[in-house]
This record gives sequence, C-alpha cells and structure tokens, in this order.
Amino acid sequence: MFPRSLPSLLAIALTVCAGVTQAQTTARFPVKPIRLIVPFPPGGSNDILGRFIGQKLTERTGQQTVIDNRAGADGIIGTDITAKSVPDGYTILIVSTSYAMNPAIHKLPYDPLKSLTAIAMIGTGANVVVVHPSVPAKGIKDLIALAKARPGQLRYASSGVGGFNHFGGELFKTIAGVDMIHVPYKGGGPAMIDVMSGQVEVLFSTLIQVLPHLRSGKLRPLGVGSEKRTPLLPDVPTIVESGVAGYDGSIWWGVLGPAGMPTDIISRLNTDIAAVLRDTESAKRLAAEAAEPAITSPEDFNKLIARDIAKWITVAKQAGIKAH
Repeated sequence: MFPRSLPSLLAIALTVCAGVTQAQTTARFPVKPIRLIVPFPPGGSNDILGRFIGQKLTERTGQQTVIDNRAGADGIIGTDITAKSVPDGYTILIVSTSYAMNPAIHKLPYDPLKSLTAIAMIGTGANVVVVHPSVPAKGIKDLIALAKARPGQLRYASSGVGGFNHFGGELFKTIAGVDMIHVPYKGGGPAMIDVMSGQVEVLFSTLIQVLPHLRSGKLRPLGVGSEKRTPLLPDVPTIVESGVAGYDGSIWWGVLGPAGMPTDIISRLNTDIAAVLRDTESAKRLAAEAAEPAITSPEDFNKLIARDIAKWITVAKQAGIKAH
C-alpha cells in the first residue's frame, strides 16, 4: 500500500509547499519595481494620472513604480504588451474609457474581457454638451427641440472619428431621437475653436478642455453626461435630469493587469490604490482633470468594463462608426 500512496503524498506535499510559497511571495509583494504601462504619449490624462498614482504607490510600497509610455493604435499597443506580460503583479496598465470603445471599432490582438483583469478604478469624470452663445438653446431640452425642428441642420463637433466624444454624441442622438451632423476634427482643440467662432453649433467635449471657456462665457454648457452633477459646474444639470433617460457619457480611469494574477496581489494593489485615492491630495489632483476619485472592488470594475464594451459596440453599429 505504501509505495502506491507515495505519489499521492508527494503531490499533496508539493501542493502545500506551492501554496505556502505563493502566500509568502504575496505577503512580501512587491519585492522589486513595478512597471506601470501608460498606453498613450506623455501629457494626456492617462499619463498625468498614471504618474501620480505611480508616485503614490512608490511611497506606499517602498518599491519604485516605473512609468513606461507605450503609445500607439489608440492604446492598443501598450495594452497588448500588458496582456502578454507575466501575471505576477509587476506589470500593470492604466486605461480609460477608450479601452471599452476599442472593441467596437478595432480588431484587437487580445480579448478585452479575458486577457486582462481589473485591479482598481482611479476616477470618473463627465463629458459635457456645449454650444456657441448664439445658439438659441439654454438647456438640453431646448437643444433637442431645436434639433427636431431643424433635422440634419445642426452640427456637432468632436475630437475625431471613433473618439470618446464621437461615441458620446452618437449615443445622445440615438437616445434623444435627433438628427445632427457629426463634424470630426483632429483633436479636441480645433473642434473647440470652431465652435467658439460659431462655425459649428454644438460640441461634445471633455469638461477639462472647455472649462476655462465656459467660465469666460465663450461657450455655454447645456448638460453633463455623468450620473450626477459635477462640483465644477454645480448649476448645470445632467443630461439624464434633462429628460434623456439612460444617457451615460462618463469618463473613467483605472488600472488593469494581465489575466491570471494571484487574487491576493490584485487585492493588495486594490487596497493600496484605494488608500491613495482617500488622500485629499488625490481629490485635488483628479479635480485638475475635472474628475473625482472612484473607489471600487475589482469585481465591480470588471462589470463596468463589460457593460461599457457592450454599450459602445451597440452605439458603433447603430451609428456606423468605423476606425479610419
């Protein structure tokens, strides 16, 4: 009997040893620098927030968090590098809403729901609908009435085909039942300039980009596309409040890692990032990007990503959005 049971005993012993080793490794994590991949060039919101979170993780863990900008293909290149990395917690990735939009218009080298796993959210912000002051609309209801009275005549500008604000504009058109013409630009700056000069009537934009011009009166805000009003524009109602039920044009940022990461390491990183976000300095840093801290579990963040992927795939199909 004994010789035949020996392999089973060895297997049990090896399993126990492996579990102990993993627990010891997790308890010590991190024992070397963490690479935080930013899949966009320096200077954008992903890079700014990634560097802030990286600095704070360095302070909390005692190990350097190294920022690695791997820009290209709407964030796909850096994401693919992360997806193919060893799932040990030492390569992580900062993403934003565009991560959930890419599957709608791109053929991806990874599965956005299976190749990566959610670690933690960082923050959320709002898109905003603004108009040139000459447009006779004081709110979203007025804009809808105007668009229905002049179908196919009102134009809205965005930062480009397949961008966040293009998706937000088409989602608005679908839910509100209006026909407006999309005018894409090569970036949010040129789009904003033409709306400010009156060349185009409406702009779907990130709040951070238009905020100075809303305060100066060069643009008029009609509604924000977040779940609740933003403290930066407390008197501007949400688009849902204005009667467009189901509209959600929220921007979010978060951290992912390769699929297969140990749950204890995911939990450790989630806890560390949540602690960073509870600090008052984080609220100030995010406010500079017209955003607020968002603390969630990895499970809830995964659910948000899955919902957004399904939503934007539907919007792309309905609007015929295709990557150029």
